[in-house]
Amino acid sequence: MSWADHVEAALLALPDTARTTGTTRLRQLGFEVGSGWPLHFVVEGDLHLALHDVVLHRTVKMPPCDDAGVSPEAAFVAFCAESRLMDAIKVGSLMLNKEALDLHLLDQILTEEQWRRGVVETSYVLPFLDGGCRSMAEAELLTLFVFAGLPAPDVNVTIELAPGVELTPDFRFVQYEQVVEYEGGQHQDDRAQYVADIDRYALYRRHAVPYELITKERMRSPKATVRLVHQALVARGYDGPPPDFGEQWDSLFRRVADVVRLLRAA
Repeated sequence: MSWADHVEAALLALPDTARTTGTTRLRQLGFEVGSGWPLHFVVEGDLHLALHDVVLHRTVKMPPCDDAGVSPEAAFVAFCAESRLMDAIKVGSLMLNKEALDLHLLDQILTEEQWRRGVVETSYVLPFLDGGCRSMAEAELLTLFVFAGLPAPDVNVTIELAPGVELTPDFRFVQYEQVVEYEGGQHQDDRAQYVADIDRYALYRRHAVPYELITKERMRSPKATVRLVHQALVARGYDGPPPDFGEQWDSLFRRVADVVRLLRAA
């Protein structure tokens, strides 16, 4: 059975009013978050059922939904209630980029249903989202820059290297003319992408544009990645503070609920 088959099977064992929510609904919408297990559903009322690999959330009022599951906005709110801060920022940023997250509808939930689980966490996450990020990896890298205190770069903004020669770097620190590109697995596995990247970096060199490549392997060491970019900026004249890997940085790797709770207790 496929993952989707398991979702359908679970629905057969649940009331007709049950809908997918949280990570399960986000995966249905095409956003690969979490492991896929357990499956998350929500139902109105005080229903208690114990199903293998299924979490049934109960609510006094169903969030906006369709026949398949809760709305993308409601799914994001439910996701924020459980997720780490970094994961919430990554998912929310990509949803904005793909126009899957309507900020007006999201604001309705946040303002009209403040009792709903995940609302406080989502309100905290929202200012950190950047819809310019075209992948979760880009959103993660941008978040590392921001939370380490580096200058904020432009994200996927086209630049003209010469008349008629344009490129769109993943990140560009405008004041220092420093470009940062992320290379995920597809950059190595997809031959067409691989060849395009070779041409892309050749253009940077030809037009004397400094760039740093951040691979998925480098991203396994977030602090080392940030230090690498910081060194590149220093070489271009940056004289601001070094990366700060203190409390704000650490919050990225905690559950949003825990971050909010600590802030309220302070």
